Amino acid sequence: MSGARGFGPTMGGGMARRGRAVIKPKNLRGTLRRLFDLTSGHRKGFGTVLIFSGLSACSSVLSPLMVGKVISRISLRDPIESALFLLALVYVFDWFVNFAQGYLIASAGQRVVLHLRVALFDSLKHLPLRFFDRHQHGELMSRLTNDVDNISTTISDSVAELMVYSFTILGTLTFMMILSPLLTLIAIVPVVLVLILTKVVTTRTRPLYARQQQVLGRLDGHVEETVSGLSMVKAYGREKAVTEQFESLNSELCTTATTAQIWSGMLMPLSNVINNFGFLAVCVASGIMAVHGQIEIGVIASFLLYVRQFSRPFVDIANIYNTFQTAVAGAERIFQIMDEPTEPVDQAEALAVTTPKGDITFDDIRFGYDPDEPVIHGISLHIPAGTKVAVVGQTGSGKTTLINLLERFYELDSGQILLDGKPIQEYRLLDLRRTFGTVLQDPSLFEGTVAENIAYGKEDASKAEIVHAAEAAGAEGFISRLEHGYDTYLRAGGSELSQGERQLLTIARAMLADAPVIILDEATSSVDTVTETTIQQAMATMTAGRTSIVIAHRLSTIRNADLIVVIDHGHLAEQGTHEQLLARNGIYAQMYHSQTGV
Repeated sequence: MSGARGFGPTMGGGMARRGRAVIKPKNLRGTLRRLFDLTSGHRKGFGTVLIFSGLSACSSVLSPLMVGKVISRISLRDPIESALFLLALVYVFDWFVNFAQGYLIASAGQRVVLHLRVALFDSLKHLPLRFFDRHQHGELMSRLTNDVDNISTTISDSVAELMVYSFTILGTLTFMMILSPLLTLIAIVPVVLVLILTKVVTTRTRPLYARQQQVLGRLDGHVEETVSGLSMVKAYGREKAVTEQFESLNSELCTTATTAQIWSGMLMPLSNVINNFGFLAVCVASGIMAVHGQIEIGVIASFLLYVRQFSRPFVDIANIYNTFQTAVAGAERIFQIMDEPTEPVDQAEALAVTTPKGDITFDDIRFGYDPDEPVIHGISLHIPAGTKVAVVGQTGSGKTTLINLLERFYELDSGQILLDGKPIQEYRLLDLRRTFGTVLQDPSLFEGTVAENIAYGKEDASKAEIVHAAEAAGAEGFISRLEHGYDTYLRAGGSELSQGERQLLTIARAMLADAPVIILDEATSSVDTVTETTIQQAMATMTAGRTSIVIAHRLSTIRNADLIVVIDHGHLAEQGTHEQLLARNGIYAQMYHSQTGV
């Protein structure tokens, strides 16, 4: 009830937020303007919330006045039934208004947050891989969840509280001035002192809480690293070392958090002492005025209730403002993602890829993930349609980078790549990528059924097509042994399957997509030799009659390739058939002899 707001401290929102580390936005006004514009059309209900906030403040302001009226009637021995009835109506009205306001702000706030989260996720979908190379996935997840949740909390809780508190303070101060200007001046003094105290304490606690968050982050990182790498910890006997590091971080966190909470905990008791002395001063002054007949007993009762109601919101408003700043800083972090350059959009006259043949040409291409550190140095290569090409080289030589450039995950620094005689930039990006069926070294499965994972690149595939692709990939055998076959539900990543089984599913996925160009990037590097044989047979079926690019470390698996290309530190060092390169006795021959011992 409104009356409860005026009688004592609340131990919820304001107390919980007090002293928290505040992340200040760089451009508060500009970010708020942009957030307002972004949520245009999704703010339905906020006007009504504003009205209900005013009504809630009105009930808060009227209830002490009504209490004073009741007491005045009692002191004059007048009937009090009507006054009590009106007071009860005010309390009931206050409950209804607060319930309605909470309902409206929750629904309106969540609509805004829904739109904001959708807009951010849509931005992430269109960002190039270069962006994800520069940012940790955990950081991006934090922006999508924590920062959006901070905004949600601020809208759902803090905005409504701030409106009610603002209206309540203005209304209460107005009625206090009407009842007694002198007592109002006395009541304002402790409020000013509490505001000064709040400023001093929060200035001291902010760096402490910031330090606490830093140490907590290091502790969380240590725990995650230790748990995920527990087998290595045990293998190298590092249990004592990681335990000592954990204890050190935990101790530092304990010390920092204790100091921060001690300082933060001082605020409420000291505020209560100051407010109580102010309350006492008002009591003494009003008593003296009553003795001299300058004020009625009912007015004193109303004024004392107003004093309690007037002093409480200020500390909470300061903390709401801090929470508000943190939320706006989170909005800035969200807008940073939205402002990132997206993947190149299709040209107005972009071509559709209708019947691709798979003829590929690399024409003097140059590229670096960092412009100052080139990875590919002027590679020129022609791959005729239907050719099986193997790309080999040492780790970090640029093999996978070639594939990324071919699929336009990154844009060239210079040169061009042609597909069927036309630069790949002239094609529609979605059509271009559907031209390639890709199987990576680390198989990517998603949460869903086995059938859904196989049909990931062709959602309208029939059950018969899915089964046929699985049979061609050699995956039918293990799928039939699963409890629910193709309807077996896989957790994210397919952790219940072996590495080889997951790889067979990705090969089945590529087969079902029926792309004219097949890319196999180290597809058998992390499986056993028996599974490798199965995968090799599946890949032979899949690449028959198609252009295929195979990246491999095991040179014995690509002996029958039509063309073998050797990449060395970003340069095209050698190319030819297996026999030609062995006869050349160059880099390829050295790699082959070192692997086979021949």
